[in-house]
Amino acid sequence: MGCMVAGLVALSPRSDARLPESKEPLPPIFQKSPAEQVGIASWYGEERQGKETSSGEPFDMNKLTAAHRTLPVGTRVRVTNLANLKTTVVRINDRGPGIEGRIIDVSWAAAKQLGFVGEGLTRVEIEVVPASKAPRRITSEPRSARLN
Repeated sequence: MGCMVAGLVALSPRSDARLPESKEPLPPIFQKSPAEQVGIASWYGEERQGKETSSGEPFDMNKLTAAHRTLPVGTRVRVTNLANLKTTVVRINDRGPGIEGRIIDVSWAAAKQLGFVGEGLTRVEIEVVPASKAPRRITSEPRSARLN
């Protein structure tokens, strides 16, 4: 257990975790559009478990949530790990990351789905998932009658 906790702390966003060496230099963080960004993601888990997030809810490392500096709390974001193309959708419920050069901190559960728990950091693309449209009102009238 002690090794696991040490591993979690070593991989936390406040650590010295680094991306694996690559032959190609990483591009700087950039914004493709107002709803899309590419950059470095980190994850956080046990060290924040139960602590209050910016949304007021307690952090749960087993839920698909994330911290972002500017996106509104409650925004749903599709995160794609560019190293392996695994994708998940998280809900922004906190502010961060606290380390310069990172664009998002995801929960341990999200990092697990994205396949980078062991690495601690990975290059990702994030894009805002549009809010679901309200379901259409169900009516018993035929469509042609409603159009007149």
